[in-house]
Amino acid sequence: MPPTVKNEMRRAFYSIIAQIPRGKVATYGQVAELAGYPGRARQVGYALAGMPEEMDLPWHRVINAQGQVSPRTASEFHRMQRDMLVAEGVPFSGGRIDLRDFRWLPGANEA
Repeated sequence: MPPTVKNEMRRAFYSIIAQIPRGKVATYGQVAELAGYPGRARQVGYALAGMPEEMDLPWHRVINAQGQVSPRTASEFHRMQRDMLVAEGVPFSGGRIDLRDFRWLPGANEA
């Protein structure tokens, strides 16, 4: 964890995000809950938006509770996120990921 990340909540979010395996996704709310901050899904989004550039986290594996990639204003990162997930074998159907099959459940579905 870079020493520039002083906020304990953000550090906890980043630690959880770092664990999401290839081919799986987690929702913003799920990351918040696993990090010990239930109900703080929006703060997970803020933490990802403010993530230090030197951090190499699988940010693209965090999606919204509807199984969708959340669009970003003034950027194309949502398209890149979708492409990165598809490249990892995470399919979209009707713009959504089937969370029953692709949601990361720590300890239950690691490959």
